Amino acid sequence: MTSDGPFTTLLRLGRLPTAKKSAQHGMYHVLAILVCLIMYAPIHLVVVNSLKDRTEARSMSIERPATLYLENYSTVIKQANLEQAFFNSVLYSSSATLLATILASMAAYVMSRNKTRLNQFLYFFIIMGIAMPFNFFTLSKVMQMTHLINTQIGIIILYAATQLPFNTFLIYGFVESLPRELDEAAIVDGAGPLRLFFGVIFPLLTPVLVTAALLSFLQVWNDFIFPLYYLNDSSKWPMPLAVYNFFGQFESSWNLVSADIVLTVLPVIAVYLLGQRFIVSGMTAGSVKG
Repeated sequence: MTSDGPFTTLLRLGRLPTAKKSAQHGMYHVLAILVCLIMYAPIHLVVVNSLKDRTEARSMSIERPATLYLENYSTVIKQANLEQAFFNSVLYSSSATLLATILASMAAYVMSRNKTRLNQFLYFFIIMGIAMPFNFFTLSKVMQMTHLINTQIGIIILYAATQLPFNTFLIYGFVESLPRELDEAAIVDGAGPLRLFFGVIFPLLTPVLVTAALLSFLQVWNDFIFPLYYLNDSSKWPMPLAVYNFFGQFESSWNLVSADIVLTVLPVIAVYLLGQRFIVSGMTAGSVKG
């Protein structure tokens, strides 16, 4: 029979925080606050200076504006042709995301359910694209030979191809967690291959499909390199390239440049905030079910 009190017993069982654990938790909180401040600093800098006049924004300071100049945003929308750039970004991001997600889900389902040597080779060949660097010279030759360079359909296909490897990798693991008895039951009920996939399997992939679609959408929206290389017509440029062009013309007007940057990142932040819970659930769903 022990003579320890309840506090000593709980401390021994690890139910009460020790001084060392409390110090560690405090250090983690301080570190998390510092990381948040570092990430918030550039956002604060851009937003604050987008509301100043040209003279006040020249120093790019963190002080709040003496007077709010909301007309900076209307000026940017008119002079930077952001309406057309916004439409182009939505077109490229949505089309490439839809194409890459559907094709990756179909490929992942077939390769996961039929693990022949050929399918195993194709799977590893596709996911090699996650780590392989781009050869822009060869890619330019291919785009020229297929007459896809400087075309909107060409940049959509290019974006979809770049998103396929990671989407396939992500969906492949999730398909393995689905029981094969679902396939057998659907086949017994007379379902063909397309009805089996789109009527039975595809709805069950919703968490990972949403995750793959959100990650693809954010990556395509933020891309700057491909339009710079393969779109020479400024009327086809997406928003990141429009910002770059606008900065070249108004590099002395930091208030307008800051407003341009804010308008460009707002859709990305909105999509991320709306879909962040799907990203986390989709990334972990496959591993939990396995």
